Amino acid sequence: MKQRQAIWIMISVMLLSLLGTIGIALPYPVLAPYFLDSPANELTHFLGIHPKILLGLSLAIYPLGMLIGSVFIGALSDHFGRRRMLLITLIGTIIGYFLTALAIVYESFIGFSVARLLTGICEGNISIARALAAELHPTIDRTRALSLSYAANYTGWLVGPLIGAWMMPFGVEHVFNVAAIGIVFVLILVYFTIPSLRKEHKPGPLQLSTLLKENNSLNLLKHKSILPIFWFYFIYCLGLNAFYEFYPVWFVDVLGADSRQIASSTIALTACMVIVSSFLVDKINRRFGEILSIISGSFILALLLAYQPLTNATSVYAVFMLIGASIAVTNGMIPTYLSKYFGHLGQGKVMGLQVSVFCIANIIIALIGGPISILDASYILWLGAGLMLLATVVMLLSRHRQYRMIEQTQETSS
Repeated sequence: MKQRQAIWIMISVMLLSLLGTIGIALPYPVLAPYFLDSPANELTHFLGIHPKILLGLSLAIYPLGMLIGSVFIGALSDHFGRRRMLLITLIGTIIGYFLTALAIVYESFIGFSVARLLTGICEGNISIARALAAELHPTIDRTRALSLSYAANYTGWLVGPLIGAWMMPFGVEHVFNVAAIGIVFVLILVYFTIPSLRKEHKPGPLQLSTLLKENNSLNLLKHKSILPIFWFYFIYCLGLNAFYEFYPVWFVDVLGADSRQIASSTIALTACMVIVSSFLVDKINRRFGEILSIISGSFILALLLAYQPLTNATSVYAVFMLIGASIAVTNGMIPTYLSKYFGHLGQGKVMGLQVSVFCIANIIIALIGGPISILDASYILWLGAGLMLLATVVMLLSRHRQYRMIEQTQETSS
């Protein structure tokens, strides 16, 4: 691949990651205040169920959709082509966001849930963007390409909540309308900038069903060599999502924060993620390697997550910045590790597995976190810290097995 073409694809991947993540992140500072602080309505008090339970279900339904999508979308893009699958899923995402806004207007919890599920299924296309970045190697270094892709994601998490918080006074439904409009620009971008890098075919129904069965990301778990990093990442994501999903609830319950204050804390978190991912992750990787960096990053993160519920309205921002830096280091190493040593199994599948694991953990934590947060939102954050520490132990205990696998991979390739 020519250098100029690789650069344009990398720019497109970064813009796709940025605008797509803005669409995902817009509702995050909105949902907790909407369910917990806004006047009661048929959506937030569906069938008389406690709003925190409904919030937990709402947080779970989106990653459930992403799980369904990521299992197949990344793998199918290996077969049908990245561009085609991106265009199809982006159209579905736009429809999903508009339906979500419509459900809020009509105060339908069922409609809201179905729309969020559809949106999540289509947002499983994030695995395609990561696969595109990984495939630019060696024209663009794999770690560098993936860290830039993650930096764009983190920037979306910075900008999205800020827009969402400022849009909320105009109506929660408009937050999702703005997200849909943002994805329209992503659709146009993909159409004109992402080339078809492989022949795309149109198999019949029987062939498609066979592909769905045989070419999904979860099939990678048949390979024993991937299981150590899988179990680490699964437990790690449980801990990380306990923080991601419920720190807004902690802000509302403990600090009495509104959507703008939640957005400000998210900006502090993601700003450090962007900086570290853009300028430090590849350097840390070259100096220490993926395994040592993952162990160190997850251990520091466990300590910070344990301390965060003890902070106040002033000190929490400094802690969030340190948490963001630790997340960027660990998150930046994992896709590089997966792509480098398992990419031969299909980059789309590998990145799809990563997204699938994240979504499974997200669903589990969202479902159990709602009831726990009724007692105290701090409890679910401490649970996340304990899970993060357990993930560190799993990685530490399996490190020798993984080093042997790396040595065998390097010997085979040489």
